[in-house]
Amino acid sequence: MKIVVLDGYTLNPGDLTWDGFNALGDCTVYDRTSLTDEAEIISRIGDAQIVITNKTPLTKNIFDACPNIRYVGVLATGYNVVDIAAAREKKIPVTNIPTYGTQSVAQFAFALLLEICHRVAHHSQAVHDGRWEAQPDFCFWDYPLIELAGKTMGVIGYGRIGQATGKLAQAFGMKVIAFDAMREVGTKLGDCTFVELDELFATSDVIALHCPLFPSTQGIICRENIAKMKDGVIILNNSRGGLVVEQDLRDALDSGKVYAAGLDVVSTEPIKADNPLLGAKNCFITPHISWAPKESRARLMNIAVDNLKAFLDGKPVNVVNK
Repeated sequence: MKIVVLDGYTLNPGDLTWDGFNALGDCTVYDRTSLTDEAEIISRIGDAQIVITNKTPLTKNIFDACPNIRYVGVLATGYNVVDIAAAREKKIPVTNIPTYGTQSVAQFAFALLLEICHRVAHHSQAVHDGRWEAQPDFCFWDYPLIELAGKTMGVIGYGRIGQATGKLAQAFGMKVIAFDAMREVGTKLGDCTFVELDELFATSDVIALHCPLFPSTQGIICRENIAKMKDGVIILNNSRGGLVVEQDLRDALDSGKVYAAGLDVVSTEPIKADNPLLGAKNCFITPHISWAPKESRARLMNIAVDNLKAFLDGKPVNVVNK
């Protein structure tokens, strides 16, 4: 059996192993494959029965041109790179990795928040630049320092990652409220209360986005909704870039309506030079690395291998196109 991994580098830049896939068949791993050249994708798949992809798209044309494909494994939770309808029509199961990064992503949301609250990197650099030794006082700071205890975090999307972020917020002494389309307003989960979206906007000091990108959530952070928020709100997004209307957030940051934003995702990745958020005030942007601690990637790899084993055993799991 032939296995092809189309874009393995981000999962395994060299600190993990492909041995799990190698044990299941003749496995060829490409670091990267063109995202736009269907001829290259088709050529690399060839007569392989098993195709593993992260961000390389698999379209109907590719499925038509590669009739030996029996299984597609996506090395991520999101699976929009695969034409699910075309795969279903050809009875090709498509699996994803739903739970590997819960703690890593929640931790990173707080890394962004704590950087906003304390500007650790800035103040460390100031010390190394000699600015502390030049002070007349025993301490100094350039930005307001923010204590989280007593403040309200509103979490949009209260699944596994949202709940993990909520628990961290509560450990810092924050009140947690959430909006989730699958939860009834007024109910509780632990110490978190579910509220209407407009109430979340109006009462949250920090808003954390942990929802999927659906038509109903596309651009949920927009001019209209930002106007409903508290002055000086902090917005965190390490879910999907499309949840934010970027020019609207830029305008709100520059005006001070939004105090700061911590973002690990943007609408087009890698980020483009003309992205309006690059010039915004108090905007912290990282290159989509919430998921990337080695421990998280190792879990992803193990689940991907287990997904394939389950398929080969005739009991597929984590199938997204049943």
